[in-house]
Amino acid sequence: MKIGAYLKNYQKVVFQTFLNALNTSHLSHAYLLIGEQGTPLLESAIFLAKSLVCDHPNPLACEECLTCRRIDDRTFADLIIIDGAKQTIKKDDINLIETQFETSSVESKGKMIYIINHVENMTLEAINALLKFLEEPANNIYAFLTAENESRVLPTIVSRSQTLHFKSIDKQEMKKEAINLGVEVKDAELLCNFYNNAELIKQKIDDKDYQNAKKSIDNTLDILSNNKNIAIPKLHSLVFLNVKSKEAARLYLDMLTIVFQDLVNLSIGGNIFLTSYEDNLKTLSKHLKQINSSLLLIMTSRGQIDMNINIGLLLDHIFQNILGDD
Repeated sequence: MKIGAYLKNYQKVVFQTFLNALNTSHLSHAYLLIGEQGTPLLESAIFLAKSLVCDHPNPLACEECLTCRRIDDRTFADLIIIDGAKQTIKKDDINLIETQFETSSVESKGKMIYIINHVENMTLEAINALLKFLEEPANNIYAFLTAENESRVLPTIVSRSQTLHFKSIDKQEMKKEAINLGVEVKDAELLCNFYNNAELIKQKIDDKDYQNAKKSIDNTLDILSNNKNIAIPKLHSLVFLNVKSKEAARLYLDMLTIVFQDLVNLSIGGNIFLTSYEDNLKTLSKHLKQINSSLLLIMTSRGQIDMNINIGLLLDHIFQNILGDD
């Protein structure tokens, strides 16, 4: 499913709000796209940007014309994309926008557009530079900002933007759609917890960090289910081997959180989501004694990954708690 169809089918309020503004020439100079982790915010921002300059809108971006393809290829001169997903956005990044857009439009469309992904991940100097730019918008300059957590976005940025809230998508529905695209059930079950778009789920299957995290989850459940007595040394060697990077460690703990949420559900007679791991989960639910406290520890440990903590020691502490060795 292309991003335009995703917006039209699953984010109808966002789609219709922007379409109405475009049709009535009441566009805001800045849009703030808000959605939980896994929502295709950057992809949606790019689609909405295309809609402003598309050669053949139908009714928004056609995604097939020359202009849409040039935006995909990053050769459209009047579009700047700054991505704060993996590194902090600095003042120089904002200055680049100001410098490039202080002259007239290069393209014949006459509109200049910038996208800032994860606007909450900016330095104070970058925020101040952006605020100045937002306060004095030129008639032909449009901004699309994205954030997963609105509370982390400076109120003055929110007040200068029109906010578009993306709703959560039912995981079962997204899992089914991903499977229909050829995604294996296990991958669909794991990834639909992090991505609200089946196409994105399919793209992420070959991601190295995801593959390493999934391998570690498989090893964790197999060892805990089959040989509790030697679990910690085996877990350390097999899990840490694959999750040495921060991103892989984050994914592993996110997946482990889902596992223990299912274990909690089993303990109270509820249903599980990870049906691919059903046998492992049923075995673990019978002999693990600290399921609730382990879940809490896993969730709190996830936030420590970015604090330069020793990942191996962090994982050992979690394993000890799971096995009741603390």
